[in-house]
Amino acid sequence: MPIPVQVVPSVVPSEKSPARVAREFKRLLAGGAKLRPVGEAKKRPSRLLAGGYLPKFEFRLFDTTFYLTSLRQNPDLRFFVVYVVQGDAPPDRTTIHPRIFYKDVSLVWRSPSHLAGPVDDYWVGKGDVGVSIEDGYEVTSSMEETTDLPLEMQAALDGLSRRVRRPRYDEKAVRLVLRRAEGDRVRPYSDFLTPRVRAASDPRNLINRGRSVARITRANDPSSLRFVTGFEPDFTQGVLERTSSRSVMYGGALQRFRILSKNRLAQYMFYAGPHHAWIIPPQALTTEISSFGLRTIDVVADEDLCVPGYEYHFLDESQDPPTFVSQIPKGFAGPPSTQDPSRADASPWLDRLPVIQEFRRKLLGRRVSSAKRTRSAKSKRAPE
Repeated sequence: MPIPVQVVPSVVPSEKSPARVAREFKRLLAGGAKLRPVGEAKKRPSRLLAGGYLPKFEFRLFDTTFYLTSLRQNPDLRFFVVYVVQGDAPPDRTTIHPRIFYKDVSLVWRSPSHLAGPVDDYWVGKGDVGVSIEDGYEVTSSMEETTDLPLEMQAALDGLSRRVRRPRYDEKAVRLVLRRAEGDRVRPYSDFLTPRVRAASDPRNLINRGRSVARITRANDPSSLRFVTGFEPDFTQGVLERTSSRSVMYGGALQRFRILSKNRLAQYMFYAGPHHAWIIPPQALTTEISSFGLRTIDVVADEDLCVPGYEYHFLDESQDPPTFVSQIPKGFAGPPSTQDPSRADASPWLDRLPVIQEFRRKLLGRRVSSAKRTRSAKSKRAPE
């Protein structure tokens, strides 16, 4: 049976007090619910509760309930510890999955698949992987968009994160919750992959038969972006929501738009700041949510459609010899971010995408200024 599809408003945190949320969570455990962490707390799950990780907030999407702690911060991540409860089974038949929800520098909230790298310099897994051939070698790369939390949850997570001025500093939670991989393992484990494989095994669940809904048809030419008919964002009748947030990196106030495709088979989220506009990877409208809080069905699109306003563009001097790293299409990197010099302005690419131009014209009521076009043109010619 195919996974149902449903268009719903973005979730809103319950109005329950933090004390009430914590009491109800304790009652769930007292009723026999099993707490199943996969990190360092695996052998003794009570370490999470004894360590101060009782939830304070709650919201629900489809048949999944999310219990969230207060916001935490370590040198690498700003995050919540989240307890994911799927379905409505009696407590003694319920499994609670502790997860980490963190905000990526691209401003997308994500649920990492695992933990890898050195103990003192770990990195979080970015989900499912793809394999490509580069210079005759097989290269395995993370598909980061597979860890993007549902678009329906993004505004709620932003809102909860703004309720505290100073997040609690915490270097323990990530290790307690996330599964530790040996070495630099990129591929996630079966608990992440199995629900995705099962969902994709039914062709009726696949969006555009698993093929890309948008692609750049001429190499390194943003104006050549083309959508498969029906999968274009519907800027006229498909705007579901318009919310706001703030970002120091992007210069202040941000607007966020959740928009349906014209055929109502996919959804998009656009961001607009004082000087930037970009789109995050599109998502399905399917209602199945995994124990990681993620959709099990993808919407495939050209990765160059979804370059964030600032993206990695720097010389990695930790390599021998130093290696240049860039995730901005070649020749389109603008000035470095004043907040993070390892990232450069991707507007020279973004502002030439027809879908961004249409978004600005129809929903922002403005085009890119002539001054910005001049700066972008100069940036395009700058050496990389």
